[in-house]
Amino acid sequence: MSGLLALLLTLQLALASSLPQLFDQALNASREGRFGDALPLWNRVLERTPADAAAWSNCGNVQLALGDAAAAIADQTRALELEPDSADAHLNRGTAEEARGDWEAAEADYRWILERFEAPGEPRASALYNLGNVQGSLGDWPAARASFAAAAEARPGFAMARSSAALASFELGDLDEAERQLRSLIRRHPLFADARAALTALLWQRGVRGEAESHWAAAAGLDPRYRQGEWLVGTRRWPPRPVQALEQFLALS
Repeated sequence: MSGLLALLLTLQLALASSLPQLFDQALNASREGRFGDALPLWNRVLERTPADAAAWSNCGNVQLALGDAAAAIADQTRALELEPDSADAHLNRGTAEEARGDWEAAEADYRWILERFEAPGEPRASALYNLGNVQGSLGDWPAARASFAAAAEARPGFAMARSSAALASFELGDLDEAERQLRSLIRRHPLFADARAALTALLWQRGVRGEAESHWAAAAGLDPRYRQGEWLVGTRRWPPRPVQALEQFLALS
């Protein structure tokens, strides 16, 4: 009997010692974009520690990356049941809800963060930025511009938030402000493809074709996805007018 107990204790110790290594393997696979490898690893982690909120949230992120938004929402919700005050799980669930077009639920998750985290920095900046994307998807570009600008203020150096605010200004017809913001971004971040592609579209619309071509050469070399209208709308979430202007530029250039 004592031999059996010793064997069971040895097995338990072996499992306990291997769990951190398994967690690290799952996390590394997720960070490296090997989502097909990461999912079974997270499932193995959760088999051993079903009350680990961080593991549920990480598993949900992988589910979303693999295209299963419903499973991602379920995993993030389970993480929140275990750790109700987790800003990361609210942010991650909101992203999955956006993927399903559930704008009301996504906004509720982001506003939950904003009501509880008032200090600049994270997670406030990301919640504001994602809220801007929701508002833009609903066609409320004035509100989206305000949210993007607030995100940029909450996290200095948040270049994508500043670019999104400029694109919202473009959408609203405030071309002078949009151009000012984009030129400022490019001075600070000369290799930032989003700002260069956006300025390409704006300058083309204004008839400044030579400079538009110059910025496009840089943008296309930095990130060829800006040639893809579907990616611009569905993933990068550009507003309609800048997308239309860039598509016209690409069709005629």
